Amino acid sequence: MRVTIGGLTLKNPVMPASGTFGLEHSRVMDFARLGACVTKSVTPKLRTGNPTPRVCETDAGMLNSIGIPSKGLRHFREQIVPAFGAWDTPLVVSVSADTAEEFGQACAELSVPGVAAIEANISCPNLEADGMAFAMSVRDTVAAIAAMRARTALPLWAKLTPNTGDIGAIARAAEDAGAEAVVVANTLLGMAIDVNTRMPKLGNVMGGLSGPAVKPIIVRMVYQCARAVRIPVIGCGGIATAEDAIEYLLAGAAAVQVGTASFLHPRAMIAVIEGMERYCAEHSISRVAELTGAVVVDAQLSERALRHAIQV
Repeated sequence: MRVTIGGLTLKNPVMPASGTFGLEHSRVMDFARLGACVTKSVTPKLRTGNPTPRVCETDAGMLNSIGIPSKGLRHFREQIVPAFGAWDTPLVVSVSADTAEEFGQACAELSVPGVAAIEANISCPNLEADGMAFAMSVRDTVAAIAAMRARTALPLWAKLTPNTGDIGAIARAAEDAGAEAVVVANTLLGMAIDVNTRMPKLGNVMGGLSGPAVKPIIVRMVYQCARAVRIPVIGCGGIATAEDAIEYLLAGAAAVQVGTASFLHPRAMIAVIEGMERYCAEHSISRVAELTGAVVVDAQLSERALRHAIQV
C-alpha cells in the first residue's frame, strides 16, 4: 500500500482533505493508519472566518463558506504541530495567504521539526489580483509557488481550484515553479437559496460545493492533470468508498484525500483504506501504485481525437 509523493513515502495513499480533519478525530480512529495527516489551512494573519451560516446541505453534497478561521502561525507551531507528534504519520500542513510574499513567509515559519510537507492552498483569493484565486492564473500560481519554494526545503504540494478554464496549464505552472505534487482539486463555486425567505443559504452568499456531486468532474480533471505533468497528482473530490478512491487512481492519481464523507462517517478514511486492501487482494495486485493511470482507453482512439473529447 506504500506510495511515494515527491520524495515523501506514505504507508498508504489515503489522507484527509484540508479543512475536514482535526485532532478531535483521534477519538474515533488511529492516525497511525493514515497515509498522512493534512491540517486545516493556517494563515499568517489571525482570521475569524466568514459570517454564519457557513454550511448547508445540497442534494448530493454540501456547500461551505467557512472563510479559513485561523489563530496564526505561532499558535500552530507551538500547539498543533507538537500534538500531531504523538503519531508517526507524516504531517502535511495546509497554508493559505493573501499574497505571494505571505505564502513565502508562512513556508519559512512552518519549516520546523514535525512538519513533513506543506500544501499550498492556492485556491484562496489573491488580494494582489482583485481577489481572484491564485490557481486561476498561471502567473499567480508561479508567483505563489516560487515564493514558497524559495523559503522551504520541505516537499511542496499545490492544491488547485477546479474553478478555472485550463487546470492542466495551472498544474504545469505549479510544477515548473517547484511543486512536487498537485492536489486536484478544491471545491466548485456554488450557491443555494432558501425559497421561503428568498435569502442565500450561506452567510457569504456563495461557497464551495463538495461531496459526491463533484466526483465525475474532478476525476476528469485528475485525468487531465496526470497527462499534463510529471509530478504526482493527488485526487480530492467526492471520495466516500474504496471504489471512489480506486477510480481516482485509475484516472492517474497517486494518492487521494477524503473530505466531506468524514462529516457523515468519521471513520470513512479507515473504511477506504481497508476496502482498497481487499480490492488489491481480490485482484492479485501486489502494489497499489500499479493502479495509478491504469485506466484502459480504446487503443483506436487517437491522441488527437482524445484531445478533442477532453475539450468538448
